[in-house]
Amino acid sequence: QVQLVESGGGLVQAGGSLRLSCAASGTLFRFYAMGWYRQAPGKQREWVAGISRFGATNYTDAVKGRFTISRDNAKNAIYLQMSVLKPEDTAVYYCNISPVPRVDYWGQGTQVTVSS
Repeated sequence: QVQLVESGGGLVQAGGSLRLSCAASGTLFRFYAMGWYRQAPGKQREWVAGISRFGATNYTDAVKGRFTISRDNAKNAIYLQMSVLKPEDTAVYYCNISPVPRVDYWGQGTQVTVSS
């Protein structure tokens, strides 16, 4: 069983930056490809970025060049560095297994609000 706790969200002006963190419990974390997802008001949750067990990364087109996903297996953590934020990045951000998330692994998420 894995428990995921997201943190680091907040209110930021357009063009600003935030760094999200996801702390994972459990010894199997290092064997999972992980990802960040987000859900904007009135929209379905969407995949944002993924990182393999070995550090290979990929991103949805909307965030390429602005967001960077990373992981630290020693700390059982993944991160999302977000730069040049836009109002359309406003959402609750979650981490989970990628590319197919586990329903029972969803945490509370962390709110990111980008003001124009």
